[in-house]
Amino acid sequence: MWNRQKPSRKMTVDKIFQTHSMEWRVKNGLLIVRFILTIAVLSGCIFVWKGMRLQVDLENVLFTESSKEVNNPNRGFYCLYTFVIREEETDYQHFINEKFYNRKETELIQIQICLQEYREGPISEKGLDDIEALFCMAEALDRQLIVRFLYDVDGQGELHEPPSLDIILQHMQQLEPILKKTDRDIFIVQGLFTGNWGEMNGTRYDTDQDIQQLAEQLMAVTNPATYLGVRTPAQWRRIMNSETLSEALEGRLCLFNDGILGNGSDYGTYKPENVVGEDPLQRKKPQEELDFQKDLCRIVPNGGEVITSNPGNDFVNAVEGLKERRITYLNRDYDQTVMSKWKNDVWEGDDCFYGMDGYSYIERHLGYRLLIADTKLKHDLKRNCIEVSVDLRNVGFAPIYKEPRMKIILYSKMDGQKPPVDMICDIRKLVGAEEASAVQTAYARISLEDLGRGDYEVYFRMEDPDTGESIQMANEQEEREYGYYIGKIGLHYRNSLSEK
Repeated sequence: MWNRQKPSRKMTVDKIFQTHSMEWRVKNGLLIVRFILTIAVLSGCIFVWKGMRLQVDLENVLFTESSKEVNNPNRGFYCLYTFVIREEETDYQHFINEKFYNRKETELIQIQICLQEYREGPISEKGLDDIEALFCMAEALDRQLIVRFLYDVDGQGELHEPPSLDIILQHMQQLEPILKKTDRDIFIVQGLFTGNWGEMNGTRYDTDQDIQQLAEQLMAVTNPATYLGVRTPAQWRRIMNSETLSEALEGRLCLFNDGILGNGSDYGTYKPENVVGEDPLQRKKPQEELDFQKDLCRIVPNGGEVITSNPGNDFVNAVEGLKERRITYLNRDYDQTVMSKWKNDVWEGDDCFYGMDGYSYIERHLGYRLLIADTKLKHDLKRNCIEVSVDLRNVGFAPIYKEPRMKIILYSKMDGQKPPVDMICDIRKLVGAEEASAVQTAYARISLEDLGRGDYEVYFRMEDPDTGESIQMANEQEEREYGYYIGKIGLHYRNSLSEK
């Protein structure tokens, strides 16, 4: 048998250390290799990253003015309906269904509500319920309202008005819950309940104190966003002579004129030629009043009825007269003789409306008519954003009075619709008429940090503040789902080294 020698303890320990040393060298070698490979990969990525750059591609759209009809809130022709509130049962629902639903061609409706039944005292509960029901039914039509309360429908104001001013003030107070409940649908409340046909003439309540007291009460029972209209510039001044009211009604007290272009004084709206010396109604000469309201109606609306065919309301003269008065809305049914005269004439201006009949031309220009004149998308490297600008014009007879909401909307097939970006622009400065060539520019910035890579369609949208409805632009381009397409943003990485 072999007599094997047992290894010494020292030899065993040496072998162990040799084994561990070899394993350590192998592991370290692997770590070094891994480290070198990692550095190589990172260096390659850095090299590739340095060779890549963000490419921003922008596309702008050119816009063209159109002669098409655009139906927008708070402007245009209106239809008029009169309701006499009585204690007897009246089927207002049937009346509205029969009359209103057959007249869908207007965005505005005027409702005249006669309170003659209650001239001796308060409006009854039934009367108030009927008025509220009337407003509710009108609200369902989804159109803006011009409202006039009156006591007379026969041209005999003094005969039919309440015997006391306090009764009128009480009626206004009773109507407050109804008027404030439907405030988003009411564009204008015309008149102070007094006078022939509610027009504030032929009334016993015509002192400065009377009309100031009535205006103050009507202001209190209506929403601050509702315009209040008086019949003449002279009445406007007499009310605003009150220091208290001048501040409270600034930008809210407006005009209505039911004698537009009827004769040289708009049927007594201004001081007639046969009135010599000081006018007891404080009216001024026609041109003075026209200049006054031309300035006033930069911030508050004016409208009413064109009456009595005469050379002053022949089509071409009417266009200039409506511009000068900054007319926003007109009764489409009165005066039919004048309307027929316009329909039989033709616009011969050197523009997109050439050859259009006069009635259609006037319809398209009542109030505001906004269009996109130009658009621009610009890449701002320092701010890392896209600057968006939209040039806007107003070629209508009057401004847009209620400030709309303007926004930019981005859409991509990958990400869908992005949150809207608000635009900055006081478009109410575009008064139209003689300043139709003026431009206001709406601005917005779109941060590129908020966008992923890909292509984005850019849309411009303007909305009415009360209804939320989209305001239509008078351009050949049609509005799409997200607004008016104004351009495209493309964000992509490109290899700049391969391009050298």
